[in-house]
Amino acid sequence: MDQPERRNPWLWVPSLYFAEGLPYVVVLTVSVIMYKRFGISNTDIALYTSWLYFPWVIKPLWGPVVDLVRTKRFWIVLMQLIIGASLASVALTIPVPGFFRATLAVFWLMAFSSATHDIAADGFYMLGLREHEQATFVGVRSTFYRIAMVTGQGLLVVVAGTLETSTGGNTAFAWSVTFGILAALFVAFCVYHRFMLPYPVSDVRAAVVPGAVRRPLAEFFEVFAAFFRKPRIGATLAFLLLYRLAESQLIKMVTPFLLDPRTKGGLGLSTSEVGIAYGTVGIIALTLGGLVGGFVIPRKGLRFWLWPMVVVMHLPDLVFVYLSQVQPVSFLLVNIAVGLEQFGYGFGFTAYMLYMIMVSEGEHKTAHYALCTGFMALGMMLPGMASGAIQEWLGYPNFYIWVMLSTIPGFIVTAMIAIDKDFGKKSEVQA
Repeated sequence: MDQPERRNPWLWVPSLYFAEGLPYVVVLTVSVIMYKRFGISNTDIALYTSWLYFPWVIKPLWGPVVDLVRTKRFWIVLMQLIIGASLASVALTIPVPGFFRATLAVFWLMAFSSATHDIAADGFYMLGLREHEQATFVGVRSTFYRIAMVTGQGLLVVVAGTLETSTGGNTAFAWSVTFGILAALFVAFCVYHRFMLPYPVSDVRAAVVPGAVRRPLAEFFEVFAAFFRKPRIGATLAFLLLYRLAESQLIKMVTPFLLDPRTKGGLGLSTSEVGIAYGTVGIIALTLGGLVGGFVIPRKGLRFWLWPMVVVMHLPDLVFVYLSQVQPVSFLLVNIAVGLEQFGYGFGFTAYMLYMIMVSEGEHKTAHYALCTGFMALGMMLPGMASGAIQEWLGYPNFYIWVMLSTIPGFIVTAMIAIDKDFGKKSEVQA
């Protein structure tokens, strides 16, 4: 059988990163919307869906397994098959009694499979492309990851909402069909990538790579120890965990707030309207904010833009204080408010991502960046778990005031960190 070492990257990079983004948004965002439509309490939604972050928290711990067992190509195809089977299982268990526990268990499997797929796909990207191609396609991979978010959080939610309406409110049928469509899509991804991914000669398990056999357990732990010996590591960990404290709570309660009836303090939007406002307009604004952040930082460097980004990220959270107090009926106004908050989040998050890159510089750059992403996920998981209980205790108006108070630690930890003077700045030689 012909096994091409290389293929045109356009044949596999876009589809690979679309497949990487879709299960992430389904597990962490679409699940929240679905459970809200089934009447699950905000406390339970926030607590249990926040636990689904955990595979991404501990992802750095089992990354070496992907290196040591089989190939990255093997893991990609296998994980896509498991994700497809998981999505089918969600579709089948939605109509049955006890669906909440059953679907949560399947989402756990899907989350671990998705996190493993992330490791394999990112590694395969570096193996399957030459260095100049990696730079060329970095924008392509990001774009298709965002398209996956719009598809999952926007289009699929609109489909579910349309089916709810057309069937006279048969929520179980609507969401079963939606997850069935997702399952079929992932089976197609699995088959497509089985045949269309290249076979890079360097894509072999680590144990057979020359010079890689001598990897004692002590070396494995030394990589982690080196991370915690970095200068000002306490400030770094505080920043990674608390910079998004407000957003970690807000993001879990956005869709319940949009869906809840006005009598409960929400905005009473339909499922389809939430798919448009938060899943489409919001994601587009989030992407634009990130693009603008990536555009301005090279001109002055991260140190110059850090505080403007902190302010622009946190202050737009005020729009939810306004929405919860006024409960406007204008759908256009809701879209503008959501778009403004998400643009600010995308713009401010650029500083966070670039700081992780700066902290990771050194001998173990890849492993240390993975550790940063683990703490990033932990910083979203723990506050998110409590957000539902806090909201139900305070009510939506007071909850969003609490969110604004939760922005204060973000400003404090920003003042604690040190940024290299020229980090992120495009030099005249590069220009």
